[in-house]
Order: sequence, then structure tokens, then C-alpha cells
Amino acid sequence: MRELWVKIGQSLTSEEKKTLIEKTSQIVSAYLTEQQDLEIVKKLGARTTVSTSEKADIVIAKSFKEAKKLKQQGKKVCILVTVRARKDEAQIVAADESLVDYILVECPDWKVIPLENLIAKMYRKTNLLAIVSGEKDAKTALETLELGVDGLVVDTHNTEEIFQIKKIIDETKTRTDEVITAEKILLEQAKVTEIKPLSTGARVCIDTCDLMKEGEGILVGCQSNGLFLVEAEVHETPFVAPRPFRVNAGSISLYVLAPEKKTRYLSELKAGDEVLIVDRNGRQRTTNIGRIKIEWRPLLMIEANCKGKTVKTILQNAETIRVVTADGSKSVKDLKIGDSVLIRFEEGGRHFGTLVKEEKVIER
Repeated sequence: MRELWVKIGQSLTSEEKKTLIEKTSQIVSAYLTEQQDLEIVKKLGARTTVSTSEKADIVIAKSFKEAKKLKQQGKKVCILVTVRARKDEAQIVAADESLVDYILVECPDWKVIPLENLIAKMYRKTNLLAIVSGEKDAKTALETLELGVDGLVVDTHNTEEIFQIKKIIDETKTRTDEVITAEKILLEQAKVTEIKPLSTGARVCIDTCDLMKEGEGILVGCQSNGLFLVEAEVHETPFVAPRPFRVNAGSISLYVLAPEKKTRYLSELKAGDEVLIVDRNGRQRTTNIGRIKIEWRPLLMIEANCKGKTVKTILQNAETIRVVTADGSKSVKDLKIGDSVLIRFEEGGRHFGTLVKEEKVIER
């Protein structure tokens, strides 16, 4: 869980400080305050305080030497560093990070690059908190290098903005978060019953803002209750280089699985929209679309049976298009009747992309 600290400025009156703490104490992890205000802030209800005073719950050390001494006394310690140049980064990294519990980083000029460098070098070694003044900087710090900082120190007294930043903390998921928290999609094995070449039609390539690996792709299908897992173009071939950002998703009329378990039509998608990347184990993550590429190509219909129901998909008839299986993937050109492929299967119909289990919908 990422932490949210609030900096309490000296310019506030006692009443303003009291109001700030009362309104935000349920969502704020700690309050950073000047040494002379520490006792006042404690009396006003701050559960965890951060200050240069050794009486604070978390003590701000003025040097790494002082930090070591405080740690030996059993104190929780943080270091505050302003990063204006590469040498400031080096100062942090060269120190024995294990001595401190937190490093608070302020980047007044360049914001993204210094945080990238520090996250890369210090991930999981200590808690790295970024000092931010608003929502935009907060989101950037939380998403930097796909890992984000371990928390934020907010330099604002606007309680509405503090609540909004807390909401951003709760909603912003890094790649690691998505893997840990994402609900798995149940994939079933379906047996191929028919493979039928079709004439030329409009097919859609989904070029994402992500990189996929073997066994990952996007779920598409002719019926919303049976979506086939089509693998990204991750394989090297004699004639085409891998394009791991791309899924050749098939006929423009197909359904595609989007976030919140909703389906959309391939025809609706455009750059900036979100789709789900899914692997053969059902792990999912959200990605944005960088480009939709529609071209007219020969098509191929694949029909399969799952739990006594027939499901279909229509893909481009080419060697580079592969459907995912339980232990690998198979080019549609090599697919045979009797082969098993992975699909997402569910009962019910869809109303504007939302599942309605009780609704009877016939899609053939």
C-alpha cells in the first residue's frame, strides 16, 4: 500500500491546521511538520508525525551519519533530498540505503528522469517518496518506470485536492500491481469442428502501447459468449519480423474483450482506447491502443465446440496469425479439426457490451 503524507506549513493558523488534520486523518499516513509545530500537530490529532525533532514518530535526519546514529537508537528515519543534478542522485545511491526507512525526493526542475533513475537503482531497498504539489505530478510519480514511487508527500493544504490525490493513489496500478491484484479470466478448451476459408474482408490489427510475449494476446470472437485468445505477433518467421505490440485480431465485426468485462466491436476501436491483454493462464492487464490498422485480406472462419455450444471467430488467413492453446500456440494455417484452442466462454447475452446473464440472445 502506497503511503500519503501531508506537509503542514508554518503559515497556517492553529485553526487551519486543526481543520486540515481533522478532515484528512483517515486517509493520511503521516504529517510532515516543522520542529516548532510538532507538539501542536500532535495535540491536534496527528497519529504519525515526521519532523527533524527526535520526538517525532519518523525523524528527518540532516545527514546519513545522523541517520545511522538515529537508527541505532531504534528510531524510524527518513532523509530529505532535493535532486537538481546527477550528483544529487549519486549522493542518495552511494549512501547505505538500508540505514533509512524513507527517502523523500523533491525534483523541482526535471521530474520524470530523476525518479526513473532512483526507482531503477533503489527499488525494494528502501521506501522512496516523492514530494508533489498537485494531481498531475502525483500520477506521474506513481506510474514512473511501471513501478512508481512507494508514496507521496503532498505539499498542499487544499483538502479536496488531498482526497483527489488519495483517489489517484488507490486507482493507479503499476504493472506489478496488475499482476498481483487482477482477477483471472477463466479460459476453457474448445475443440475445433470446422475450418472454412472465406473471401476477402476487412480485418483489424490492434497495435497496442505495450509489448506482449508468447502466450499473450487479445480475446475476440463472432459471439460475445465465446471469445478466442489470438496471440500477439511475437514469433520470428522467415518473412516477417516479430511485432510484439500487435494482435492481428480478425474481421472488423468481431467482439473484443475490454476492461470491466465489457465487450466492444473491433469496428469501434481507435487510438487511445483500452483493451485487455490476456495470457493462457487467464492473467490480464489493461493497455491502451496506439493504432488501429484496417486492411482487406483473405479471411478464415474457425468453428469450435465448448460445453456443447458452437462458437466461431473469423481471422485473417495467413501463417502469422496464431491461436493460443493450453501449452503453446498454433498458426491458423496449421490448425486442424479436433485441435483444442483456448476461449473465454460464458452464458448470457450482452447489452451495449455489458453481460446480462438472464437475457436470451441468439448469435450464429
